[in-house]
Amino acid sequence: MHPQTVSVDGVVQRWEDLRLHDFSQGFFFGAGFFTTFRIDAGQPRFLARHLSRLRGSLDAFSTAVRAPAPALLREDAVREALRRCLTADAAMGPRFTGVGKLAVSDGHVLCTFRPFPTELEALHRQGRELEGVEAGAYRRAERTVNHKGLAYFRQHALMPWMPVLTNEAAEVCELPTANLFVQLDGALVTPPLSAPCLPGIARAVLLAMASVDGLPVVERVLPLADLSRAQACFYSNAVALAVGVPRLLGRELPDSLRLAERARAALDARAIREG
Repeated sequence: MHPQTVSVDGVVQRWEDLRLHDFSQGFFFGAGFFTTFRIDAGQPRFLARHLSRLRGSLDAFSTAVRAPAPALLREDAVREALRRCLTADAAMGPRFTGVGKLAVSDGHVLCTFRPFPTELEALHRQGRELEGVEAGAYRRAERTVNHKGLAYFRQHALMPWMPVLTNEAAEVCELPTANLFVQLDGALVTPPLSAPCLPGIARAVLLAMASVDGLPVVERVLPLADLSRAQACFYSNAVALAVGVPRLLGRELPDSLRLAERARAALDARAIREG
């Protein structure tokens, strides 16, 4: 069962008390942005980075989405709203571990919570095979893909299948909910934002680290055909951190689970330092 305590503009309330007309722009037209983040023992991870991405999306689409008051997206304000929600809900408590989500639309900031996916532990232990490709799903430099919008229908519909999404030039972009990292030619390669792909938080941290398990982390065009030469692979997002891909498009990649484990450890350590 998902927690029923939420906050709207920092005010704690129950989920059932939300008023639809307060979020009509986001509900009816998908005009808004969101970010999803880990909470470990009550501490939101990489919160400053998540808020920076939200503000960047609002600035990029300033005429399409009504932004909230800037003070509502300050890190201290969001942390305080999270703290009050966790304290108010006995089912969560101050040391809640799970997932937080900030959705911004209609001039409001909505914060909700949910448990970790039930399959997360198994994903970390066993990884996930990727066997499909959604060819030509994106167009090079398509601007909307660089922002996590509420109108996420294309990606959401593909989540059960989790194909590799490519652009019209048969270049790898991302997965429906994650960025892709491939060990190739002595480096750990991830597609550029112009592919396009979402500027994922875990992706940005790994690029800033510059290396994982001794491999330089680089951002470059990744032709789909190059996946046939991959030595290992994992995908990343802010909740799962890194998930190994032991089988990629018909090829066994036994080193993927170990590489993903190293990436998770590095991300977890950085998250604790950054807060």
